[in-house]
Amino acid sequence: MIMTMGSRQELQAVLTALFSALDDEAAGENTASPATVSLDHARSGADLERLCRPEQLPIAAGLLDDKGFMLEAITGVDWLERQEFDVWYDFIHTGVPDYRVVLRCSIPREKATLPSLCTIFSAANWHEREVFDFFGIHFDGHPDLTRILLPEDADFHPLRKDYTP
Repeated sequence: MIMTMGSRQELQAVLTALFSALDDEAAGENTASPATVSLDHARSGADLERLCRPEQLPIAAGLLDDKGFMLEAITGVDWLERQEFDVWYDFIHTGVPDYRVVLRCSIPREKATLPSLCTIFSAANWHEREVFDFFGIHFDGHPDLTRILLPEDADFHPLRKDYTP
């Protein structure tokens, strides 16, 4: 159900309730629950910034799709000192001007894999290929996870902090 032009406060309340339900489900699994990181647009550039476990990513993205969001971008961040990658998913609402949501997933560098969002957002196709190209992060279920910007025979990922040309 796509939301019609409503207020930012209405949308915030709906999303907070939906994500709280995900937190309750995670608590029932006796695992660390994701959390809302920020509701401060001036600080983060998003109206809602959310940590998300990898297995919950497709569920959270599906909730955003149902509420009229579109995927704008996916990017990676290499935290070499923590041996982790963050993958950031930027969404914008199609009916509430400039309402942005960021989903963030942290994954270990040695097992850099996330579920693909291509079946939910077709725009994820090229974004995931770019993140794979530059960081070496794999997206399970991606229909064609091949190089998109670097040469096909490239055996490196240039945005990893331990990359040396």
